[in-house]
Amino acid sequence: MGRFIDAVLFDIDETLIDLQAAMGSTLQAVSVDDLTHFTAADWEAYTSLFAADPQGHYNAYLAGRLGFADQRVLRLQHAREQAGLAPLDSDAARAWNQAYEQALPQYFRAFDDVVPLLDALEARGIAYGAVSNNVHDYQRAKLDAAGLQRIKVLVGIDTVGAAKPEPAIFHEGVRLLASRPERAAYVGDNLQVDAVGAAAAGLLGVWLDRIGNPSPVRVDGAAVPSGVPTIGSLGELLELV
Repeated sequence: MGRFIDAVLFDIDETLIDLQAAMGSTLQAVSVDDLTHFTAADWEAYTSLFAADPQGHYNAYLAGRLGFADQRVLRLQHAREQAGLAPLDSDAARAWNQAYEQALPQYFRAFDDVVPLLDALEARGIAYGAVSNNVHDYQRAKLDAAGLQRIKVLVGIDTVGAAKPEPAIFHEGVRLLASRPERAAYVGDNLQVDAVGAAAAGLLGVWLDRIGNPSPVRVDGAAVPSGVPTIGSLGELLELV
């Protein structure tokens, strides 16, 4: 790429942590009685729809139009509707959300390629951290639950009052790693929000399009801009830094 890289920032969900798998396990663990007939294929479709959030409820949360619990319940209600199920009433939805919130952390797992890559970055003297479109403390607890306490630098949307793809949130991560945008890379599974957003902020934006485990936000057929490399696993990042 012709760039000297001394710092790497990562997205968290679907980049470092297999959130969709955690969601799927949690959805099954806290399912209500009317989902007992689901086949494995039904669960896969249900989880994929919940994770993909095609109605944009999580974006509404980022914009301040919904609370965090509200966006989660609305995503659930949409998945239920598409599965031909009746919506949960307010009491049932509240109980479901509480059960979901309590169960989810036990299923957080880092992808298999995360620790080897962090080891390799440390061996090369390359600093690393994470920048996420969620609040700092929630993502800090998520990283810790997944065994990634070694990631010390973490920027959330509440850190600088900005969300990706706004440059300010990327720049704060770069600052905390004592680097500069032109010397830093950002890796994420969302082509536009992560890779293109980071590139617009002056970083090397890298799109992680995981082989065999596509992101729920992946848009098939989307054009990848020139200068935005695509990798199929985190290990491939070592060819770029």
